[in-house]
Amino acid sequence: MNDQQDIKRPDDKEFVKRLGIVIFLFSVFIVAIIGMLLNIQVVNARKYKEQAVKQYEREVTERAQRGAILDRHARLLAESIESISFYADPAIVRNTPLYDDNGKPVKFKKGKQKTYNNSGGVATLFARYLGGDRLVYFKALQRRKGAAVLGRKIPVARALPIMQLIMEKKLPGVRFDKELQRYYLNVAAQVIGSIGGAQSESDGSSGLELQLNSALKGRDGTRILQRTATGVRYPAPDAQQLDAIKGNTVQLTIDGDIQSIVEDELAKAVNTFNADAAASIVMDVRSGEILAMANCPTFDLNHRATWTRQNSRNRAVTEMYEPGSTFKLVMAAAATEVLNRKANDMVFANHGVMPIFNLKIRDHEPYGNITFREAIMYSSNIVAAKTALEIGREKFNAYTRNFGFGKRTGIGLVGEAPGMVRALSKWDQTTLPWMGYGYQVMATPLQILQAYAAIANDGELMRPYIIKRIIDAEGRVVRESVPEKVQRVVSVETARYLGKEYFKAVVDSGTAKNAAVTGLTVAGKTGTARRAAGGSYANPVYVSSFVGYFPVETPRYAIIVIVENPKTAYYAATVAAPVFSGIATRMIACSEEMQKNLAIYSSEKSSIDSIMTVVVPELRGFRGRDAQRLLKWLNLEMKYSGDVDGVVADQSIASGSRVVQKKIIGVTLASRNLKRKSP
Repeated sequence: MNDQQDIKRPDDKEFVKRLGIVIFLFSVFIVAIIGMLLNIQVVNARKYKEQAVKQYEREVTERAQRGAILDRHARLLAESIESISFYADPAIVRNTPLYDDNGKPVKFKKGKQKTYNNSGGVATLFARYLGGDRLVYFKALQRRKGAAVLGRKIPVARALPIMQLIMEKKLPGVRFDKELQRYYLNVAAQVIGSIGGAQSESDGSSGLELQLNSALKGRDGTRILQRTATGVRYPAPDAQQLDAIKGNTVQLTIDGDIQSIVEDELAKAVNTFNADAAASIVMDVRSGEILAMANCPTFDLNHRATWTRQNSRNRAVTEMYEPGSTFKLVMAAAATEVLNRKANDMVFANHGVMPIFNLKIRDHEPYGNITFREAIMYSSNIVAAKTALEIGREKFNAYTRNFGFGKRTGIGLVGEAPGMVRALSKWDQTTLPWMGYGYQVMATPLQILQAYAAIANDGELMRPYIIKRIIDAEGRVVRESVPEKVQRVVSVETARYLGKEYFKAVVDSGTAKNAAVTGLTVAGKTGTARRAAGGSYANPVYVSSFVGYFPVETPRYAIIVIVENPKTAYYAATVAAPVFSGIATRMIACSEEMQKNLAIYSSEKSSIDSIMTVVVPELRGFRGRDAQRLLKWLNLEMKYSGDVDGVVADQSIASGSRVVQKKIIGVTLASRNLKRKSP
């Protein structure tokens, strides 16, 4: 028995030894667990908390709606509308079945086998509802990495059928995001500008969209979302949610109807005279408000691909040129007040040629002894040069600068040029006589218009402005422009004398007969200036211009027209003056505001309305009522077939076409009996 006990003792020792090892290892394990817990919950608590939050919590940016841009009558020139973009995870699309209306998975044949790969089915659905090539969608869904883009900025009405399938969870792997798309009436492209570009798709890239970007863009909001174990997201209950704030609304002084008329007349002039470009501005002479500022060529604000550096230039404020005879306003004003020159005073025009400083100044006709009125009526360069020399350089320089030349007008548009007037110390012997008829001085179209508007406004120079007011999301006016007098340039008597004795005569009997407007008295001046080409006047490029105002008795509106390098004719009397007449006639006929201000009611309104044109918008994808509202906004009518609550499937006149106002646009509406459900 003792022998048996002796045999067991080694086993007991071994057991104790093993038990000790187990207890030691277990203790080490417990210590390690405690250490790991301390590391996770104390030492690196923030790190692991952030990782956990990333797994179940997501911060989503809610884009603010960009503010609208309105014309003077509160009609929309630019607005942001909701659109839909579709994305897909190709791996999920390929490996998860589609479901039929009974909730059963749909299998697709692949050889003799059936598979759940639904790339072809999704591609077919997108091609059916959004249009486009099915193979393009299919190819996008074959990506091995990253998300597939299946559609960007699709109108809500057009995207609704696919959105409903996604919300009903019949398209696994496919999702949609709401985006805001900018839509433009498509007038005043160079003034309004556009959004998108190298920096951001939602920020302004040119024009007022860029200049007023901070006011228009608003403030983005943030949403903190959490996710359940099944993947459903919901707003985090303990997180602060920041609402997006809509951008401010900007109201301009521009009249959308007048702007459209001016653009149409410029386009016709460029086409008729095969010109390089044209620009025009319409101003209220009493307030300085800009009613229209147009350029040709232009671009389509709704199709960024049409934008080029050349056609995006706002020539009305950025282009400096030697104005030629329109600058004779300064000479005439100074002659009246400094020399006490009268309209019937006789002057000698040297029979068309005047040698001066080894050079020659020429007139287009060999005039001899004529009245000063006739010298302005027939635009004598020789009389203008001789008169400038009589006035003297100091006085002539003072009048030039008082009229606003050589400095920016203060309109506040990006890129406005200041023009160029030499410092007196840099004048040579030819500067004064040449400036007398508009050379050796550079001006913008807006500066010339501002000077003539000052004469129309009894000698008071007004600051031109184009931004009427800015209104915040609550409807409060945060900025408002008011008429601002810059300075008096001539006396009331001089201003009225210049208009009635000289510039009215230019239109009645002089070089600008083609600028006449039926039923109104017009005062103005033509200008046919040479622009140096390649640094030389040997092969000049002509700039034809006319600037005028009406009615002469109680002036209210001024217009300038500039046509660059017309090739079939170049005299302003033939090129620019008729454009002025066309603009004035049409805008008076269509504008009740102008008719009221001028106390006239045009008997030609109906005939003028019939030739006003607008651009037909893209209607496909819009709901019938939305398309009808858009056409009404453009003064067009809609004739439809189908359910008015349906979606536009086709339109009788292609988008981008120009048609007369009141034109009937036929549309085909496809019925969409789909009701949107909550996700």
